Amino acid sequence: MVERARIILACLEGKEIQQVAKDLDSSIPTVSKWRKRFGQQGLSGLRDEPRSGKPPTYNVAFRDRVLALLEQPPPAGLSHWDGPTVATTLKASVHAVWRVLRKEGIYLQRLRTWCVSTDPEFAPKAAEVVGLYLNPPLNALVLSVDEKPSIQAIQRPSGYVETNTGAVVRAMKSTYKRNGTLNLFAALEIASGHIHAQMTEQKKRQDFRQFLDAVIAELPTDKEIHVILDNYCTHKRNEDWLAKYEGRVQFHFTPTSASWLNQVEIWFGLLTRKSLRGASFANKDQLRTAIQAFVTRTNDHPKPFHWRKREVKGSQLRNTIVNLCN
Repeated sequence: MVERARIILACLEGKEIQQVAKDLDSSIPTVSKWRKRFGQQGLSGLRDEPRSGKPPTYNVAFRDRVLALLEQPPPAGLSHWDGPTVATTLKASVHAVWRVLRKEGIYLQRLRTWCVSTDPEFAPKAAEVVGLYLNPPLNALVLSVDEKPSIQAIQRPSGYVETNTGAVVRAMKSTYKRNGTLNLFAALEIASGHIHAQMTEQKKRQDFRQFLDAVIAELPTDKEIHVILDNYCTHKRNEDWLAKYEGRVQFHFTPTSASWLNQVEIWFGLLTRKSLRGASFANKDQLRTAIQAFVTRTNDHPKPFHWRKREVKGSQLRNTIVNLCN
């Protein structure tokens, strides 16, 4: 742009084309070209015109080949495709393959799971449970109850290390020792977020009933109690126990394969991430103490969960990548 500007300024001074080319160490055709372009288009004529450029090596056809290959079974010995394998199969650059995958938003190493209930009564059962969350009955308490079985007291040293990139990360020793397991029963008060918990060595029906007896004993006697449960065997066949409370306690079961409708599962997830994962327990007593401390921490500042689960539809699932990308 500087050279072209100097050419135009020299021409505007009245110099001949040959003289301008000589003074600026340029060629006569170059001076003539930009003088003509400036005369026809003004300053905009000094800019480069669009060029076709080098034909792309990896075009739309290559993108389609990558997507089509991902629909095929991976080579023998592999469970899924990855970038280098796709590149080798297509005899292409692995960087070109990765560019296609990034542009299409395809992450071959990531996994997501889904759970779609096949219960024919899913709609009414789910409506009953969600209705208790969003519009609980008057003068009633709603409890979300479940158990987290076989929590392992794992003993494993941990600390911090610096990686070769300079990042500091949590580190755990690869070997560990198992020091027994505990079973945790928990009941979440939907309205307040308060947790009732009890740890046992087993998870039999009798343990389940004893836990509920202890919870009910702590609740006001003038309120109905609605208990949300999944379809685990110990939760069933408790009619004789329910008769003891003369209709004060009612059980509401989530649809089959839809335990995610039970809000206490959210609290179990928090317990796992914040208190159990990465911890080290020399014995079951230490594990019991850690769980109880997390229960106490929750109850010191309880907060109810706001129900905002997305509706799960079968149409969200696609059996091919092409259907998602086109």
